[in-house]
Amino acid sequence: MLRRINMSTRKLVAEEAHAAVKQTAFTFPTARRLFWRRLRSHMHEQQKIIRTAADWTVLLYFIIPGGLLGGRFYLGFWNEPLPDWIGNIPFSLAAVLLVLVLSRGGMLLLLQEGDLLFLKQRTEWIRTIMLRGIVYSLILTTLKIAAVFVLLLPFLIRSFGWSADAAAALLVLSITASWFIKPMSHIVKVQRQGWRRWLWQLPGVVLPCGIYVRVVLYGSSQPLVLWITACLFAAGAILAIRLRLGLQGTFLNDVREDYKQRMRIAALMLRGVLDKPRPTRHKPWIFRKSQPLLKSTEPESRFAAAAVKALLRNPAHLKLYLQFMGVSLVAIFIVPAVLKWIIFIVLSLLFAYWLTSFWIFFAGDDYIGILPFTKEQKAEAGARTIPLLLIPYTVLCAAVVCIPVYSWWGLLLFIPVGAAAGLLISRVYTAIRLGR
Repeated sequence: MLRRINMSTRKLVAEEAHAAVKQTAFTFPTARRLFWRRLRSHMHEQQKIIRTAADWTVLLYFIIPGGLLGGRFYLGFWNEPLPDWIGNIPFSLAAVLLVLVLSRGGMLLLLQEGDLLFLKQRTEWIRTIMLRGIVYSLILTTLKIAAVFVLLLPFLIRSFGWSADAAAALLVLSITASWFIKPMSHIVKVQRQGWRRWLWQLPGVVLPCGIYVRVVLYGSSQPLVLWITACLFAAGAILAIRLRLGLQGTFLNDVREDYKQRMRIAALMLRGVLDKPRPTRHKPWIFRKSQPLLKSTEPESRFAAAAVKALLRNPAHLKLYLQFMGVSLVAIFIVPAVLKWIIFIVLSLLFAYWLTSFWIFFAGDDYIGILPFTKEQKAEAGARTIPLLLIPYTVLCAAVVCIPVYSWWGLLLFIPVGAAAGLLISRVYTAIRLGR
């Protein structure tokens, strides 16, 4: 009998110990507590990032005086006569500003890489964290829109003649539109890559933004239209959130988008200091089959073709190439006819200098040093690369010079003139900077 009692006691103690271990096996026994832990960690992380740039000295000397001065101007816009130049601003500019505010940014789901191992089987936990993250993101968006709306409110009422009811309807419409656009944009980002993402942004983001602007421009005298559209956007937001929670197979993309959102403030502070990391691509966006760009099979031609592909495949280099070309075309177009040729020559020389610098950097790369190219072969390859990259630029610039100045004759002249100028300038630079 005593033995049975001892066995029963041991069994009871073992069950109680197992229950205690089961209750304390996880630091956060519920998804709700895990979410709040991650949210506090995120806020603390953002606070540390902001403190690196805005300490108490910045608050004392810039932010506080700026806030007081801005408050003084804001009260003046309500109580004092508005400046004359405000009357010349169209209301469409305010609508565009609002649509930019409600469409910018993303959502923070507070998912982490470790969830793939520890929470993948707990689908309800992940759904709970995602839902609370969506609500948190939409609350932040609401506060941002409300802040911008408060700043615009005196101009809406005093300058554009909006009533209080219409202004309230506009605020609700802006908030509900953002609630619909943000989940739709996030769905596109985690499901599509490359040009397909931009294509799907048209129905997911651009179309709702267009509807919003059109309704706002029409609804200044019809508040009921604003309220009806706001209800439609709210219903669409519920459907978009349900669709976002039901997506499967997007976990890694969700984590990637979360990382981008967490690093937004840091990226803003480091803009212009560090180069933006290039996205990982399995295939280049251009010349995917790596076929020969030039017919010649000589090593110098292959080397030159590789340099051309390297510039076009690098987003930073290609962006700079196109930006310089665009600015040059505008500069040549707006100057008088007497100065067009001078500006054309000067800008072509500057562009050729940048291209030769790019070639020197490319040819001096460590990976290129592995290849058995001699100094003469590198110079010859550079002499073939610079014209390939410079002639398209000079031909377009010559078109902007010749067509306005010489009319119909310019259509016949700009291609040979631009090609000859590009070839001549490239030979001058390669002879000077790429000596054999």
